[in-house]
Amino acid sequence: MRITGIDHLVLTVADPERTAEFYHRVLGMEIGRDPRGRLSLHFGRQRINLHPAGAEYSPHARLPCPGSADLCLLTDTPPEDLIRELAEHGTAVIEGPVRRQGGIGPMLSVYFHDPDGNLIEISSPLSREPSTSG
Repeated sequence: MRITGIDHLVLTVADPERTAEFYHRVLGMEIGRDPRGRLSLHFGRQRINLHPAGAEYSPHARLPCPGSADLCLLTDTPPEDLIRELAEHGTAVIEGPVRRQGGIGPMLSVYFHDPDGNLIEISSPLSREPSTSG
């Protein structure tokens, strides 16, 4: 078997509408809604599905709960602009910019929490060389 990428991730959230609005307003993601009314966030070729806590869609993780995720998203926005935009939306930066080693190589990262307390890392790649260590 050879894994070639990630199609989507799932976040279990307290309030899918509130979470969708946050990711749309603060990070510019598009909001999607399937025919059954399930919410998702879209950016590039990726998607984050939003499952309501206590009413998760099957199948789901063994112990789904809001605030347990730690995501790293990539941007081409310079860190100083990202920090300014987060402040304009009332989103507090926890740490950053700090240099990190990601899957794609060295990057500058900024950390903050979403409405459920999930840790969100937004990273600006410093090079395009693949990483051999994490």
